[in-house]
Amino acid sequence: MPSAIELANQFQASLVGDGSTILNGLAPLELANLGEVSFLSNPLYRQQAVDSSAGALIVGQADFDFLQASPSAKNKEKIYFLSKNPYATFARMAQFFAAHNAPKYLAGVHSHSFVDPGAKVPSTCHIGPFVHISSGVVLGERVAILGNTTIARDVCIGDDVVIYPSVSIYNQSEIGNRCIIHSGAVIGADGFGFAPDFSAKGGEWVKIPQTGSVVIGDDVEIGALTSIDRGAMANTIIGSGCKIDNHVQIAHNVVIGEHTVIAGCAAVSGSTKIGRYCIVGGAANFAGHLTIADHTTVSGNTSIIRSIIEPGQHFTGVYPSMPHSMWEKNTAIVRGLDKIRQRLRQLDRKNNNETL
Repeated sequence: MPSAIELANQFQASLVGDGSTILNGLAPLELANLGEVSFLSNPLYRQQAVDSSAGALIVGQADFDFLQASPSAKNKEKIYFLSKNPYATFARMAQFFAAHNAPKYLAGVHSHSFVDPGAKVPSTCHIGPFVHISSGVVLGERVAILGNTTIARDVCIGDDVVIYPSVSIYNQSEIGNRCIIHSGAVIGADGFGFAPDFSAKGGEWVKIPQTGSVVIGDDVEIGALTSIDRGAMANTIIGSGCKIDNHVQIAHNVVIGEHTVIAGCAAVSGSTKIGRYCIVGGAANFAGHLTIADHTTVSGNTSIIRSIIEPGQHFTGVYPSMPHSMWEKNTAIVRGLDKIRQRLRQLDRKNNNETL
């Protein structure tokens, strides 16, 4: 396990305290012990930091000054990592400790898996049980594909990718380096494309072949049971650095800009383009064929039905919860707004005529 000074040097934090102290992990403020590191980035939790038994804290300068001014003896004995961004430093330090405890995937192909002779699988890859890898697949170095996953033909996967169990990756999809794809995700299924052909006597929905693909950049993480559909003719594109939560639907021909994050149960309709560094809250949804500017924030449960051109805006469209009886009354008023508007217009015209 590393010493405090080793951690400070590795994560570019200023160290206050005994640099020779060995630290063995991270924990929340209320649970951490003397051998563990915790962090404080929200002033609302300063009292928890005062009371915490953590041996070390990652803090910003203002929180450090507050803790040093506290009369608690605990705070004088702690080790402090001073950072301009304590939360990000905590995340990187957490990655460091997690790497020590992460499962090690031994290189090799499990005897119960099938790898087509036409696939290229380097000897550094781990292929778990009941994995099916089709012809034309090209894997990078140190790829780990866990059990019951299917990789269809002509898929290309970069280096150091981890694919958890029961993932389905359809033909011709492209996945960059260092991506993480969680269980149950589906990459490259057909987009929802159907042309109506109806008459008075009946008709049908005519399926539009989805001949595009899915292209995923580097360092993308895709949550469990998320679906990313292939394009109809052009590709669906997920930019490098994107983080997509569980149960998210990305429709065909969508383009997601670099480093955008999308929380669980969100849905993006076909051909919408979301910019770089956007933040999309849980269960938010987007109509199709929109353009969303860079650095846009969309609150959870918000429906976006028009393009957003100006970057850096924050959109919210959610009614707060209320008792059901109050909701019924308010809904009745909303349903009658059009009649009220018509009545106001009539009164306005009447008043104008009387004035004349």
